[in-house]
Amino acid sequence: MTKLRWGILGCAGIAIRSCIPGIQQSETGVVAAIASRDLQKSQETAAKLDIPTAYGSYEELLADPNIDAVYIPLPNHLHKEWTIRAAQAGKHLLCEKPAALNTAEVEEMVAACEEAGVLFAEAFMYRHHPRYERIQAIIESGEIGDVRGIHSTFTFNNPGDSKNVRFVKAWGGGSMYDVGCYPISVARLLLGREPEAVTTHALFSPEHDNVDMMMSGLVEFSDNVALTFDCGMWANFRNTLEVLGTTGRIEVPSAFVARTEEDGLFYVITGDGRRVEQVPYVNQYALQADDMAYAAWGQRALRFAPSDAIRNMKVIDACLQSASERARVVIQG
Repeated sequence: MTKLRWGILGCAGIAIRSCIPGIQQSETGVVAAIASRDLQKSQETAAKLDIPTAYGSYEELLADPNIDAVYIPLPNHLHKEWTIRAAQAGKHLLCEKPAALNTAEVEEMVAACEEAGVLFAEAFMYRHHPRYERIQAIIESGEIGDVRGIHSTFTFNNPGDSKNVRFVKAWGGGSMYDVGCYPISVARLLLGREPEAVTTHALFSPEHDNVDMMMSGLVEFSDNVALTFDCGMWANFRNTLEVLGTTGRIEVPSAFVARTEEDGLFYVITGDGRRVEQVPYVNQYALQADDMAYAAWGQRALRFAPSDAIRNMKVIDACLQSASERARVVIQG
């Protein structure tokens, strides 16, 4: 089989730990090159991960005619610039979440990709895991009745890492950008519609450049259904999901992380008891890469259109505005 040849812009931890191994384990992809502004760093990473080519600048990688697609795990404030430059170089784009710093930036990125005739996808790897198709099927079957609400969390505890880019406000730091985007995404995915308004509260930490180190919120959907969530970078680790229905509920103990067989299980609780649903282990990063490849080859459309990134960003914008103003924010359009 022909392989989609990937280039990686940067040596971020998410790329090294997860996305590069995922591409390498995919059916369709090969990591052909990696770039860093520090050539020694890219060379060391390339040697460690068996990547054949290392570059000392992002521009060199984008000029490589042997690269078909680019993965961007750069700090959030660099997503727009390098997505547009990669698109203009004719490369398909997988951009780490959140897609950018605000809705206007994402719209510009998507427009640039459309103009260049390349694909754009936001890297929400979890939604490629087959358990989400199963969860959607259970909801649609009516087994848990009518959905009354969704609750989701994503928190971790890392306040002492003073050099972490997540603690730089101008670079798109904060827990909403980093992990709060997941509960928003999953609620939109499972409900199949867009929210109408949000109300959030945040811990803005002067010790961390006043980024939101913790945020809790209410996201209102139509039909009197809501998502309640919390996200944080200064709290005990968890990443959970509960879908509450009138006659039952679905509990997902590890909603977004799926490193092991156990991580992939979830529970269905109804009047008939508590059932374990076990999905065989898959690498969700590999499935994400395959989705891009099959779309690049014209075999099928991307599972999630670029417009999804725009819609998710609208909710993120509203959550940040609400926390800043301590007010309910209606989402426009």
